[in-house]
Amino acid sequence: MRRTFIKSLVAISAMTVAAAAFAQQAAVFRVTTIPEEAATEQTRKFGPIVKYLESKLGQKVEFIPVSDYPAAVEALVNKQVDMVWFGGFTHVQANVRSGGKIIPIAQREEDTRFQSVFIAKPDSGIKSLADLKGKQVSFGSQSSTSGHLMPRSFLLDAKIDPDKDFKRVAYSGAHDATIASVVSGKVDAAALDITVWNKFVKEGKVTDKEAIVFHTTPGYYNYNWSVHADMPAAQRERVTKAILDIDPKTPEGKEILDLNRATRYIATKPENYKGIEAAARSAGLLK
Repeated sequence: MRRTFIKSLVAISAMTVAAAAFAQQAAVFRVTTIPEEAATEQTRKFGPIVKYLESKLGQKVEFIPVSDYPAAVEALVNKQVDMVWFGGFTHVQANVRSGGKIIPIAQREEDTRFQSVFIAKPDSGIKSLADLKGKQVSFGSQSSTSGHLMPRSFLLDAKIDPDKDFKRVAYSGAHDATIASVVSGKVDAAALDITVWNKFVKEGKVTDKEAIVFHTTPGYYNYNWSVHADMPAAQRERVTKAILDIDPKTPEGKEILDLNRATRYIATKPENYKGIEAAARSAGLLK
């Protein structure tokens, strides 16, 4: 009987520890992003918003970096994180992968009219999309909206098939690496996010002697903050309100918005990403 009693105590203790661990885990709000830039830059960009969300949500918030774009998709689909900063295409991929259970809650005002740029060395002789035929061209990640999907879609609209018309197609994995691939001469031209390009120019990280823009795409919807549909509605409302309330007139809000290349965050809806989904299916990147 004593032995049975001891076993019961051990079992109860184990259950208590497990329950406490689960409660502690549930109390942490986890955030990640597609790794569109170097890991150090991701941490720098998202540190202030993590601190801000902690104060607004009243719980611990952690930024969990991931290795690549597909990992960000899987993290939210499998509820390993609570919220992800997605590009339009990764949002669509996650939504399809989850059976329609990914909800976009906010985007930057800039994401309603986003653009990509094509760059090349100034002495390359490349002045139009047609000049890319026979050249070595780099995109970013294969899952990038602004660094692959939409540039590819606009190329196809111009009757240029990258897989047939380019000498070589490369994938850099991130926008900063895309710029470096052109500057270093690894490729003749490349496509990337216009806001990353503008940031590099503004900060003097690339000059017009190293690379120039020769084509800018039409606008399209892009990035957003997404959550899983299984998140309780009250929590989703709190998170959405916190993001929409980021005020550029406060030092805290200005820092967050400047780091994320935003004027302000606005509400978004699933319908905004139907065009991205259609482009992905048309380009054969989503089935």
